[in-house]
Amino acid sequence: MSRVSRMKRLSFDAVNRVEKCQNLQNRFDGQKVAQKVSGYTFHQDTDLLYTSLARERSRHKKKRLVQSPNSYFMDVKCTGCCTITTIFSHAQTVVPCAGCSLILCQPAGGKCRLTEGCAFRKKKS
Repeated sequence: MSRVSRMKRLSFDAVNRVEKCQNLQNRFDGQKVAQKVSGYTFHQDTDLLYTSLARERSRHKKKRLVQSPNSYFMDVKCTGCCTITTIFSHAQTVVPCAGCSLILCQPAGGKCRLTEGCAFRKKKS
């Protein structure tokens, strides 16, 4: 084996080791990891007990540290007659106003879509 081909072989092995480390790092993203791959050790320090609020919100509702639903009740103020109606955030039916029959929200697959101009606030549990 010539010297040039041996150098190419060594550089190819080094690239493979780095790629393996990056793949492992992507697989264990968000966890405390110390892995040794072909002589290389890497550490990824993330605190599992005190994760950021944005990261917790993006997780599935059953995989959070404390399970919590994504749905909520909200008070919606009608633009026509200014009455307040309580609506579920994931309503699956059209909700009309009790006073003037104006449509307050429409289902949209997940969360309901409020009529433009309606003010709302989340109800405290």
